[in-house]
Amino acid sequence: MAKLRVGVVSPERELWSGEADMVIAKTIDGEIGIMPRHAPVIGVLVEGGVLRVKRGGGETDLVAAVHGGFISVASDEVSILAETAELGSEVDVDRARDALQRAQSSMDAGQADVSVDVTAAKRAKARLRAAGEEVG
Repeated sequence: MAKLRVGVVSPERELWSGEADMVIAKTIDGEIGIMPRHAPVIGVLVEGGVLRVKRGGGETDLVAAVHGGFISVASDEVSILAETAELGSEVDVDRARDALQRAQSSMDAGQADVSVDVTAAKRAKARLRAAGEEVG
């Protein structure tokens, strides 16, 4: 069976590269699923999205919080170029919950720039989802 060659990078580091059966990412046009032999595409990733890489063969799926950037697909190669990203296995859940609480409290109190608080809340929720936590 055909496989995808996948690379997930941010300016700080390469998060992961390898073969996969499927990649699921959230773009500004909606969620996109990429499988082998997919048509070429370039998409803009949303702020606070969750990336899933289905590796198959009994391996656990790779899950990452992705904040902005691009996805590029061509010739069974998928490149995720994220502004910032964090593997779900590396998320500090307590810290992410605290960040979400602070952002929501600030929005409720109307204390700061709402767009900054909304972005912080989206990022915290994505980090928690990537870590496998339930988020409302």
